[in-house]
This record gives sequence, structure tokens and C-alpha cells, in this order.
Amino acid sequence: MRVALMADETGWHTRQLQAALRARGAVGRCVDLEDCRIDTTAGWHGLVIPGFGRELPDAVIVRGIAGGSFEQVTKRLGVLHALRELGVPVYNDARAIERSVDKSMTSLLLHAAGVPTPPTWATESVAEARRIVMREQAAGHALVLKPLFGSQGKGLRLVGRVDGKPHPLPALKGAYGGLAYLQRFVPAAAEPGFDWRVLVIGGRAVAAMKRVSRHWVHNVAQGARCEPAELTPALARLAEGAARTLGMDYAGIDILPAAGEAPLLVLEVNGVAAWQGLQRVTPFNIARALVDDLLDRRCAAAAGARRA
Repeated sequence: MRVALMADETGWHTRQLQAALRARGAVGRCVDLEDCRIDTTAGWHGLVIPGFGRELPDAVIVRGIAGGSFEQVTKRLGVLHALRELGVPVYNDARAIERSVDKSMTSLLLHAAGVPTPPTWATESVAEARRIVMREQAAGHALVLKPLFGSQGKGLRLVGRVDGKPHPLPALKGAYGGLAYLQRFVPAAAEPGFDWRVLVIGGRAVAAMKRVSRHWVHNVAQGARCEPAELTPALARLAEGAARTLGMDYAGIDILPAAGEAPLLVLEVNGVAAWQGLQRVTPFNIARALVDDLLDRRCAAAAGARRA
């Protein structure tokens, strides 16, 4: 079995996946979606996937999609959509990635499904965004302004009432793309603050860790430390519900603790989740669990559908 590892950068994660695939008698070849193309003269399917000749891969694992122009990203996602339509298991597929990479769509779908998440707003109107900030500020709340397509905690900024002082909305052009994506800030429930990252594979929560930091941003890329955490039934149920809502094969679910009787809150759902930090505090091999789920569940289901 030949598996395409769609990645704009190769490194630890792709090596882990290649090793896990080899252990199952499969081959993982790294491919950048930028290098894939549509060519209706190249074969019956009309796709060119470097390293696979005129054939399609038997399965695809998506590890990264490089940024680019609207047209370039549309083409890259289009390749993933086409692979799915052509019967190739794509893990996670383009629909799931689109739901998770767009933070506003994640928030909307979680809310509509009844999954607890912080109050959220997304608007292109600067005037409306300022009204939201002023209203929340008057109620004593801070808000987190985030880039819609951001990752690793980059570009996050507190606005509204922060440490008793008003912080206005900055210019939305540039890093924020002319869009205000705002979430009500949830103060730390302990000192130092933390959140949980829960890994869901094949619909089941399998591992959890705490991301601990004295800063209000708890991403590992921003200096948070990883600590082992018990995967409680409450964390598992919430993470599994979030992954199911967005149609994820696998996902990293970020969950905020709450003070008092308030519910746990899903902050984000990561459809191309990194797991190097989680692996340091997890006893089993995460890459092997991902590959096993792909081969034993997704690929087996696809083979059954072809036979039917």
C-alpha cells in the first residue's frame, strides 16, 4: 500500500508516520500539495500526484497545507476534494480541514451542535467590531482577537477590559485580513493557567495533556510546558463531541477549564494537529495509532465499498 503524506514541511511528524506505515507493510511518500496538479490528459482521473506516476495513492494523510493566494489554496484543497471523490481515503479530508481551519466556522458548528464554547463573534464591519468590544468591556469582559486562519498561538491579542483598563480594537488590516474574529476571554482557573489538549482518533479520545503557562496563551509553540493529564470521562465526551461535529478522523481538541460550576469549554479544534508535545507525556505511539485507524477503519471501509 502506498500512502501520500501531504506536507508542506517534512520533519519529525512525517518521519513518525513513515515509520508507522513501514511497520504495517506500507510506504509513505511525502508530497507537497503545491506540486500536485490537475491534468486531464495524464490519466483517467485527471490528477498528477508526484511520485505516483499515472496512479493514485491508496490513501492520503494530510499533515500540512501551505498558505498562498486564494486561488492557490483553492487548488490545493480541490486536489484533496478530488481524491475523496475518486474513492481515495483522505485523513482528514478537505471538508473537515475547511471546518477546522476557519475558526469562525468551528465556533458556529460547535455552538449549533450544543458543544460548550466561549461566546464568539466574526464580522468584517469595523464599526460592529468596536461596538462588540465596547459592550463586552462595559460588562467587565476582555476579548481575544485572533487571526481567522492562525495557528500556534500567533497573532493573539487581548482587547476590551484587560486588568481593569480598556484596550481598544487595533487596525484589522494586515495580520487580521480585515476581519474581527473575537472570543470572550476566559480567565485562568488556576495559577499558573493551563488548558487541555485531547487527541481524538477514529471518534475516540485516546490521550490528554495539560499545556501549562504563566502567560494567558497556552500553546506549546509559545512556551507552554506539557504535563501528563488524566483523560477523564468529561474531557473525553466533550472532545469526542467536538470531533464528531466537525467530521474529523483525528483531531486535537483544546479545552479550557472553568471556575466553579461553569462548564468546560472547547476553544479550538485542530484538524492538522501536531502531537510531538503530547507524545512526550503519552505512553503509546501516536503515529502508529493514527496509521492503524487509517488502515483498519478508513481503508477497510473504502475496500468494502468498492467490493459492494
